[in-house]
Amino acid sequence: QVQLVESGGGLVQAGGSLRLSCAASGRTFSSYAMGWFRQAPGKEREFVATISWSGGNTDYADSVKGRFTISRDNAKNTVYLQMNSLKPGDTAVYYCARAKYSSASIKSSSYTDWGQGTHVTVSS
Repeated sequence: QVQLVESGGGLVQAGGSLRLSCAASGRTFSSYAMGWFRQAPGKEREFVATISWSGGNTDYADSVKGRFTISRDNAKNTVYLQMNSLKPGDTAVYYCARAKYSSASIKSSSYTDWGQGTHVTVSS
């Protein structure tokens, strides 16, 4: 089992940027796809972004396309989520997750390991 630790959350004004990081333990990080999900207060968890094992394939929720960028550094066992042009609607707890497979996936059922989450609050 892999341990995932998110960081980089915080309070930012609308239009601002944040960069989330997710550090993974274990030597098999580079073999699996990774994803970011978020859960806003009173709402279900939703998909945000995913990246394949090599970083060659990515996918995004429509709500964040053009604003968020997912990337990974397999040498550092870390996946990132660069968030630009943030909106109040982006306020949520953001979770990173490790997929069962090497291919990117938008389905939460494709992920087996989850981090504790990091809070992102965007003020208007």
